[in-house]
Amino acid sequence: MDEGRGVSARAVVAAAALLSLVVLVVQWASRRHEPVEAALVALIQPPPPTVRLWLSTADRRLQLARQPDIPLDTTPPTPDDLTVDLGRRYQTLTGFGAAMTDSSAWLIENKLNATQRESFLEEMFGPPPGLNLNMARLSIGASDFSRQHYTLDDMPAGQTDPQLEHFNVAANLPDVIPVMQQVLSINPDLLIIATPWSAPAWMKSSANLIGGALLGQYESTYADYLVRYVDTYRRYGIPIFALTVQNEPGFVPQTYPGMEMPVDTRTRIIGQYLGPALARRRPQTVVLGWDHNWDEPQQPLTELADETAAPYIAGVAWHCYRGDPSAQTPVHRAYPRKDAYITECSGGDWESAKNGELMWFARDLLLGGLRNWARGVVYWNLALDQDYGPHAGGCDNCKGMVVIDSRTGAITRNDEYYAFAHYSRFALPGAARVWSTANGKGIANVAFQNADDGSVVLVVVNSGTKAHAIAVHQGSVHFRYEMPAQSVATFVWQPGHDDDADNGAADTDTQ
Repeated sequence: MDEGRGVSARAVVAAAALLSLVVLVVQWASRRHEPVEAALVALIQPPPPTVRLWLSTADRRLQLARQPDIPLDTTPPTPDDLTVDLGRRYQTLTGFGAAMTDSSAWLIENKLNATQRESFLEEMFGPPPGLNLNMARLSIGASDFSRQHYTLDDMPAGQTDPQLEHFNVAANLPDVIPVMQQVLSINPDLLIIATPWSAPAWMKSSANLIGGALLGQYESTYADYLVRYVDTYRRYGIPIFALTVQNEPGFVPQTYPGMEMPVDTRTRIIGQYLGPALARRRPQTVVLGWDHNWDEPQQPLTELADETAAPYIAGVAWHCYRGDPSAQTPVHRAYPRKDAYITECSGGDWESAKNGELMWFARDLLLGGLRNWARGVVYWNLALDQDYGPHAGGCDNCKGMVVIDSRTGAITRNDEYYAFAHYSRFALPGAARVWSTANGKGIANVAFQNADDGSVVLVVVNSGTKAHAIAVHQGSVHFRYEMPAQSVATFVWQPGHDDDADNGAADTDTQ
């Protein structure tokens, strides 16, 4: 076929179609006695801009339900508006995720058939309309959500292995490794944070996976153990984005693997052994400090003040079980070049959650964490079964982001799924958090601008028991909406030109 003739023919057809459309518009205008010029302008004008909206309610009546688009309002802005200022920018988003615990991986590999497994992982880690998770957390050896207790270099009682000749990932080959390989085939940009719960028993004062502390003579060996994990997983096609040296180093569990690791031990391991070893590897795996609760910010501050360890610490890992996310801000102010990640937070079937957990996770964890400089938020178990397992020790009523029924393979999406979806599906990796009016009157909010298309994403939480009318103002964009009681809303729009004067408002959460 002559390509030139083909293009020419298509152009003629397109021109003829356009001419026919113009003729129809002229005829329509003539019959209605309308000005032809106005009709032609209406033909070529784009539709008026609107705001897209997704809504969830705590009573589960609506769960990430698409609502009718909101038309823009011509009412002049007022000082009471919820204002978004794209000119005042904060951290960029790395993303959102959940832990692929041994329990989660076992359920996915063994209780879903191949079709169910592909569909589920695509939903969780695929692009919108999937949940768009792009982070995951793995345990190095067993955690409290494993079916048995183990590490990657277990030895018979009384024997040691300082050269790590018996290091192996055999325990992960049936489920964690193949499931993670499948996840990476869906999302090759997945970022994985890996964390040990315990060193091998022969490295510990207790000579047991439960309790005790790392013996000083094995600090360099322990660092080698972690590096061996990174190298081995990379050979399986699973790159590790970040390591922490110990999960919850101030807590010594009594029913599952764990160990105490004081701050001086952590900084010595990072500064003298682990940091230099990882720095020589490409692509580089970074180290995150702390990996425990918000209530002890002095712990990461001490780590980051250590001259030997600090150059190797890329940021701080936080957990949600004590304190609140405002603790992240003073650490950020002291060390603004160090990132913040929330690496663990679990929902559960406990008294405070009897009315559901949508509001707490949407407001306290996600919104609060992001307004206090978190670049990423990672939930605990991606999936658990109907009995909050399987696991050996630890929490008996923790919830997964979803429930996989071990009898049928049926999947139930918990409140935490929808809380994360309000963020992960819309505020994409690389988005910048931008300034928005400080929270108050039962209404909390956080705003972002996506890097790819410039769209603005505003998440608003009404934690009150009554509906609340809001007016939102960003540049030339102005709209109104009545938030239902106990609801979470995500608004998305294309930015209006910024013709605002700086209102000078202070936002104590986002300085």
